[in-house]
Amino acid sequence: MNPHAIYRALREAIVTMCAMLATLACTLSIAPETGPGVLAVVLCLSLSRSHLDRDRHGRIEAAVALPLVGLVAVGVGHLLLHWPWVGAMVFVTGMTVSIWLRRFGPMTRRAGSLIALPFVAILVTPYVPTRHASPWLAALMPIIVALLALGWVTLFHALARRMRVLAPVQIVATHVAAPAPTSSLRPVASTRMAIQMAGALGVSFVIGYVFFAERWVWIVLTAFIVNSGNRGRLDVAYKSVLRVVGAAAGTLLALSVTLHLGNHDTTTIVLMLAAVFFGIWLRPLSYAWWALFVTMALALLQGFEGAPATQLLALRLQEIVIGAVIGVASAWIVYPIRSTDVLRRRIADALATLADTFDPDTPKRDSHAWQMRLADVAQLAPPFRASLLITCRIHALQPADWIDALLGISESASTLIERGESPGDVRKAIGSARRALREPEQLKSALQDLGDVLNNAAKRSELPTRQPATTPGY
Repeated sequence: MNPHAIYRALREAIVTMCAMLATLACTLSIAPETGPGVLAVVLCLSLSRSHLDRDRHGRIEAAVALPLVGLVAVGVGHLLLHWPWVGAMVFVTGMTVSIWLRRFGPMTRRAGSLIALPFVAILVTPYVPTRHASPWLAALMPIIVALLALGWVTLFHALARRMRVLAPVQIVATHVAAPAPTSSLRPVASTRMAIQMAGALGVSFVIGYVFFAERWVWIVLTAFIVNSGNRGRLDVAYKSVLRVVGAAAGTLLALSVTLHLGNHDTTTIVLMLAAVFFGIWLRPLSYAWWALFVTMALALLQGFEGAPATQLLALRLQEIVIGAVIGVASAWIVYPIRSTDVLRRRIADALATLADTFDPDTPKRDSHAWQMRLADVAQLAPPFRASLLITCRIHALQPADWIDALLGISESASTLIERGESPGDVRKAIGSARRALREPEQLKSALQDLGDVLNNAAKRSELPTRQPATTPGY
């Protein structure tokens, strides 16, 4: 990641942290309880990442949905505490439905993300009944916390954009590219992912309840994390390794801090917030950083009292490894999705967007849609590049080369798009690259040829236009 991106991530982390601290302060002043405080942190994080506050429609949607999210979180937590097997079934059903809804378009995809929020909050901290608040206040706290989170996140984001700390809201062109072809997968990818998540969570709950009674959360949480945002088998395996490594480092750090500083409430809270901040900031750099700092925060939250430190470390790592193995097994056995197929689909979408943008009949051109498609492809780069360390380039066909070749044409393509040019040789090269998707052996060279054509076209467009000679007047 370049320094500019790291600096942008730092600014976003600071704004998110300010909103989180304000929401947390208001929440604890009303009800000084662990549950509402953690719910405030989770909702602020999720709202900041979803950017629902960027327009009026999104704020209205969040104002209606987030209070319901908070109430569901409390209800599911109550079930898990008093009727654990019923709570587990509700949990698995809720998470499965939230993923299955992605197949119906952007609105239901956003609804699915909101449905998943309370279940994520429950995994972060199991439900604990309030002790200091009245019954009425305890019932209203999820709604109050949700509205506080929405208000503070909206306020700090608006101030940050006005002060140019964050980029202004980007208006996307209304031109829509041709719809992507119907998936040939049966069942479709979103349904497969939902079934995989149901299998991973179901097995995790059974193993956790039967063999790890009081510590089932770490198994379920890990299985959920490695399967969430599933981009194929390789992605799940890669994420599981990062999860285990990051969690091990985070747990070890939390243990070291606890042993040296003791269990002082103020110190623990400060360290937890610092860990969350660094996790938010460094997450774009690598998922391992997010796993490290979030695990450290969770370990500090749950504490290490009641057993020797080395024993707790070994138990926690054991539970994390079990959850990761369950998640990987589900992704590789239950309706598996090949990461190479996911990558080819995203490259196809990127090339389709590029072809549509360079079409002379396109009324208005900008590079925003093209850059978004490239970002989708770039998300798959880490696992494929990591796989090179294992294969050592034994195989001539390396999907990582496709990613590098496509990302390499980003600048020249964007330059031509912004200049409003659509050279014929560029359109022809795009068509050749799209046809090469049917023959993976030819895809790398086709993308490289496309890059050469784009670079030459960009250089031609930079040449000054020759002015016609004029005859001096007498």
